[in-house]
Amino acid sequence: MVFDLHSHSNYSDGILSPEALMSRAKERGVTVLALTDHDTIAGIGPARQAAAAEDMTLIAGIEFSSQWGKSGIHVLGLGVNPESPELLAAVAQQQDAREARAKAIAVRLAQLGIPGALEGAQALAGGQVGRPHFAQYLVAGGYVRNEAAAFKKYLGAGKPADVKFQWPEMAQVIGWIHGSGGVAVLAHPYKYPMTRTKRCALVADFAQAGGDGLEVISGQQASGVAEDLAKLADTHQLAASCGSDFHRPDAPWQELGNFGTLPARCRPIWSMLGYAA
Repeated sequence: MVFDLHSHSNYSDGILSPEALMSRAKERGVTVLALTDHDTIAGIGPARQAAAAEDMTLIAGIEFSSQWGKSGIHVLGLGVNPESPELLAAVAQQQDAREARAKAIAVRLAQLGIPGALEGAQALAGGQVGRPHFAQYLVAGGYVRNEAAAFKKYLGAGKPADVKFQWPEMAQVIGWIHGSGGVAVLAHPYKYPMTRTKRCALVADFAQAGGDGLEVISGQQASGVAEDLAKLADTHQLAASCGSDFHRPDAPWQELGNFGTLPARCRPIWSMLGYAA
């Protein structure tokens, strides 16, 4: 079995529909895929139908935005029950927060002489509106050359349309995931802008708060990263997860199934989900 436990559809900030995502995953040799859209489970239904048609296994998932100190941290919920009242309430809370942030970003852009950004981003989004959709709108409107430039000039950290938001505490998000029958995994620890000392503290706090696993492999990584994270997982008795963090077909470093194998020392997270390798 080939597991890819981190992917996104156009129900959040991915490009492909859930159906196209499942089809591409099968083409890439993935047999078990987790759909983990940001703060939404809206794509799980169509993904389940597509998985059945493709003779694949879908793991219902979500990627929750959370807060650890002053840092924004993402926590994957794998094997969640999409009909769980606790999960549905949590998603509604996150969606309200995202809507408020999107409106605030549009106001900032309007003040910079860029009107209609919210409506433009909504038209480009398959589901919820995120910063990538604003970036696409800025490109389409000729305000910037590409999406990277949109973040560099307008949307990135510290830029004029960067709207900070206080997400729920990491421990609360872990509780939401457990309450909906899932396991909680700390997503891509090396993608947060922090020192190794701070990263180690993050992993320790995640484990202390009841977290279950660590994403040891996230797409293509620098040499030594997986082994370092495997040691951290071992130290804190966390299971290990792996995923592409797939968003779009033109990003080979995040292609479905295109990543290495977990280090031998790891205890795979899928063992907690009832799967054998």
